[in-house]
Amino acid sequence: MFAKQKACVQAHKKNVKAGVAHSNEQKSFLALSQFVLSAAQLRSPPVLRHSKIPCYEVEILDAQSRKQICVVDKVHPLSTLLDIKHRVHQACPEWYPSRIGLRQERITSIEGPFLRDTISIQDVAVSSIVTLYFTDLGQQVSWTTVFLSEYSGPLLIYLLFYVRVSGIYDTEESYETFRHPVVHLSCFCHCLHYLRYLLETLFVHKFSAGHTPLKNMIKGCAFYWGFTSCFAYYINHPRYTPPSFGNRQVTLALVAFLVCEAGNHIMNVALVHQSVPGSRACFPSPTYNPFTWLSLFVTCPNYTYEIGSWVSFTIMTQTLPVGVFASLMIIQMAQWAKRKHRIYQRKSNHAVYRKSAIIPFLL
Repeated sequence: MFAKQKACVQAHKKNVKAGVAHSNEQKSFLALSQFVLSAAQLRSPPVLRHSKIPCYEVEILDAQSRKQICVVDKVHPLSTLLDIKHRVHQACPEWYPSRIGLRQERITSIEGPFLRDTISIQDVAVSSIVTLYFTDLGQQVSWTTVFLSEYSGPLLIYLLFYVRVSGIYDTEESYETFRHPVVHLSCFCHCLHYLRYLLETLFVHKFSAGHTPLKNMIKGCAFYWGFTSCFAYYINHPRYTPPSFGNRQVTLALVAFLVCEAGNHIMNVALVHQSVPGSRACFPSPTYNPFTWLSLFVTCPNYTYEIGSWVSFTIMTQTLPVGVFASLMIIQMAQWAKRKHRIYQRKSNHAVYRKSAIIPFLL
């Protein structure tokens, strides 16, 4: 009987040891499973934090009186000054965006540079409160309106003198006087020039959303319309004297005029296709078209062709008012060409330094 009890005790000990071993195996398997599952997560997942974007408060002050015009609050850092102008227009409907000029410093003069519309508010902000000074730029008009007004006037005015509207010349003398062929050619060339201007304004040139004061358009119209009235009166006058060298002078000048007109148009089209979006400077470069090869020698070939057109028109008509107008155009375009030439020199390679601005090897 004692032997039987001893056998039962030994069997119980074996069962206890087996249970402990089984429990240890379960714990090991559980630990191994947790290790395998956590092996793919080498890094702990990032804690999501809700970041708050700081907003700005823009205070608009009058540059003359320092009086507060309005306050634009809750402005996003990436908002542009054009967005600010639209917000100002909502608060003050009498100030539309194109009429608003903004500066960081208080300058009472209307002349001078203003902050560009594309600048973001975070670029001009020093603190959470931004102060900008407002200047009334006056009544504004778009560039398309400016050019259409400047170019349509000379076209219509010249035609009025060409058909000799009653009241301009003596009626009897107008019908009895024979017209030299150069009078008809002059009308054709002048109309062709300004028709090209109008069509390029509508379909070729790409204008920015910028505006210009109304007074600038008035000055431009007075310049073009006034000079057109002046030389159209003399060219279409019944007592107009044809050029000194006759048909040879007229023919050579006509060919030169047509070549310059074609070159000017082709160059304007080439400049539009060569322009890079977002770039303020368009560098003309020659193509397969021979009219673009002038860009090998000058940085503003379209101005060169423009000058050639008016010089040819002056030679063809041999009229003093046309010569004065051509001289003023040469002076103005030379200034524009020099300004662009300096921009090209700053933004391009050394090849520009070997070119002239508007007249090859001279200017």
